[in-house]
Amino acid sequence: MYTDTERCVRAVRSKDARFDGWFFTAVLTTRIYCRPSCPVVPPKVENMTFYPSAAACQQAGFRACKRCRPDTSPGSPEWNARADSVARAMRLIGDGVVDREGVPGLAARLGYSARQIERQLLAELGAGPLALARAQRAQTARLLIETTELPMADVAFAAGFSSVRTFNDTVREVFALAPGELRTRAARSVRSPATPGVIALRLPYRAPLNPSNLFGHLAATAVPGVEEWRDGAYRRTLTLPYGHGIVALTPHPDHIACRLLLTDPRDLTRAISRCRWLLDLDADPVAVDDQLRADPLLAPLIDKAPGRRVPRTVDGAEFAVRAVLGQQVSTAAARTHAARLVTAHGIPVDDPEGGLTHLFPTPEALACLDPEQLALPRSRRTTLTTLVGALADGSLRLGTDSDWDKARAELIALPGFGPWTVEVIAMRALGDPDAFLPTDLGIRRAAQELGLPSTPAALTARAAAWRPWRAYAVQYLWTVDDHPINHLPV
Repeated sequence: MYTDTERCVRAVRSKDARFDGWFFTAVLTTRIYCRPSCPVVPPKVENMTFYPSAAACQQAGFRACKRCRPDTSPGSPEWNARADSVARAMRLIGDGVVDREGVPGLAARLGYSARQIERQLLAELGAGPLALARAQRAQTARLLIETTELPMADVAFAAGFSSVRTFNDTVREVFALAPGELRTRAARSVRSPATPGVIALRLPYRAPLNPSNLFGHLAATAVPGVEEWRDGAYRRTLTLPYGHGIVALTPHPDHIACRLLLTDPRDLTRAISRCRWLLDLDADPVAVDDQLRADPLLAPLIDKAPGRRVPRTVDGAEFAVRAVLGQQVSTAAARTHAARLVTAHGIPVDDPEGGLTHLFPTPEALACLDPEQLALPRSRRTTLTTLVGALADGSLRLGTDSDWDKARAELIALPGFGPWTVEVIAMRALGDPDAFLPTDLGIRRAAQELGLPSTPAALTARAAAWRPWRAYAVQYLWTVDDHPINHLPV
């Protein structure tokens, strides 16, 4: 979008928050870059130039605006709606892969050379993987500076910087303030978290956001010991590269309040990325709803409660295991089966608030389970052990970097995997916005009640007009049934 100057200028003049994250406005006279919704008086058109990423702005010598804080705007919805190499690279960079594995590690995950990835990112985003990771490190550093009392040296290494000097230089260059000045400014406006060690922050999103199905689904399917709904917040444990964490997510009208307790602050970038992915916060709900509303049978559902998101997962392998456990059983039964696995094979954790007891077991931990101890039909035991084996040995990878079509083909080749299981994993674990469940019982009942075709083939043909947002259509169709997944817990 950043190449369409006229459209960008209109968005800046109208201060349209829907375009935050789509592009950034750099002001030639002040050498500052802003989000489109910045509250200051818009600059003259001849003084504006537009970039596709904060990293490109920083690389061109612009610093972040202190009013609108463009580094905290929602991410571009493009990266979650595409499965090409650039989109997959951006999702991996958001997960901190470059900080942990370097550019060669990023390229290896995508199956390209480092030079190819560099060229593709430069062509589309105006910045290479190192510059994009540097911009993310600066944002992580700012969060740690403003929301914790960590010494600056600890902040530097937790944010992914290789030295304190690089950390100081980057913060000064990006924010035009020294790290100590950022902390002093934040102390005057940000309340420190009540619990020592807790990092409290706000997760922005594009309005509207309907929390009912999002948090209702997560709460209704919560695995005891791993997830819970408490005091208006969804809480769960997180398995992270350097340790583990506990997160509490609370919906508010203009943001999601996030409280993180981490055993290692180096996991902050990954934890934030997983939470945003879980809640689908980088979606563009206006674009999604406008297309789905064109179908007159869907329009009343959308008008009644717009802004529904797709509830995802913090770990693709975990969700795949839970999807198999939930085959042809009730939600309650699926939770019971998962809780038994957690108790037997999950790693215990200490939750200061109580309620959460374990991390969900990894595929490696589940690879040694005795299938005879599972209270499942024999065929489903085979399905589960085969899946766990493929995940544990690396022959099957389900993550933000997965190729959606390839992952579908690998899943359908496993015994016991039908279209429903494959598509629900594609929708919630892989994040494919076009995943569709025409064989789902709730979808078929909703279709029949709304006057849509109720047979899978006919419904799939009708749903072609909803592409590429069929996963969001599923969320609206599920609301026809009065099911707990559609309501915030009381």
